[in-house]
Amino acid sequence: MFNFYLTYRWLQWGPPKRPMHALPGGIGRFFVDTPSGKIEVLYGNPKGSATTRGNKSPLFFVHGGMGGAWVWLEYLQYFSARGIPCYAVSMRGHGDSWCPSFLRLTYGTTKRMLASDVVAGIRWAQAREGGKEVVLAAHSSGGGLSQFILSEKDVKVKGLVLVAAVPGFGSVGVYMNWFALDPVFTARMLFHGWHPNSPLSHPALTRQTFFSKELSEAYVEEFQSRVSPYESFLWIMGMGRPFVKPQTLLQQITSWGTGQKLLVLCGGVDKLMTKPVMEKLATYYRLAFSTLVSQKKLEVEDSDVENMPGEGGQDTAGHGVRLVFVPGAGHHLQNDVTWEVGAGKLLAFYQQL
Repeated sequence: MFNFYLTYRWLQWGPPKRPMHALPGGIGRFFVDTPSGKIEVLYGNPKGSATTRGNKSPLFFVHGGMGGAWVWLEYLQYFSARGIPCYAVSMRGHGDSWCPSFLRLTYGTTKRMLASDVVAGIRWAQAREGGKEVVLAAHSSGGGLSQFILSEKDVKVKGLVLVAAVPGFGSVGVYMNWFALDPVFTARMLFHGWHPNSPLSHPALTRQTFFSKELSEAYVEEFQSRVSPYESFLWIMGMGRPFVKPQTLLQQITSWGTGQKLLVLCGGVDKLMTKPVMEKLATYYRLAFSTLVSQKKLEVEDSDVENMPGEGGQDTAGHGVRLVFVPGAGHHLQNDVTWEVGAGKLLAFYQQL
């Protein structure tokens, strides 16, 4: 028997009326002006003196659907403790950024509009860091959006980290995985008046979709209380079919050298961005990289795919792309019980840029 998990308790139909959440020590909050409204950017203040921090490139984190900058708090603390300046943006309608009405966000906000928020945040962070290019790390639908931003040549970055990201070749397979995971997905949506948060309208559904079984109930309920009140359908629909030019994207990553500049970071027990989906995403960019090298559009040495050391024994590197897995982590690998393993693998990638 399926549990329908039909409840309206966690659904909202208007902008949230709540105070801003308190932040842990060492994390600051800024608001960046955009033509549409103010967007939130969280900042992890790097430990150590300017001398010990050196000339480190900033990390810039982008959340996925129904998230916000707050989903990166563990990573902001981890990397800032290692002397790395890091930022996380909340797009409109998410976190503590300005929030459009239900109809405006759900049916009138495109991925291009949300991309403009991310670009504004990146440019603000780069200016604050003296013009240094960011290492862009983006999760889920935010990962899809970040691929779109680079494919459209909106910004250049020093490196790209796709964290359980919607693949640039289209998300149809991802949503087939979600429908298989939750067979009453559509029926529940009808009972909820087609509210975009219906698939995550109960902590049990959020755990089932985003996390491993080992994560505490208290953490899941706190996470549930912080998801965005509603979401953009046009953002999600705009990534159903192929929406990225992979060769163009790779050319927006600067200073190619002997290592890898693109990291695909995956949860070992992710039920949405499964291992086959993420392996296909890595291959998608590896093929594009080899084509660029063969056409001499990237002046860099190509290398075959090889196994590399790493917890779980599934990690590979080659053709400009590193593919790594976080054992025991679900889709929100940056928040799951083994989040620190993923942070360590991202750090190793960062250090070889």
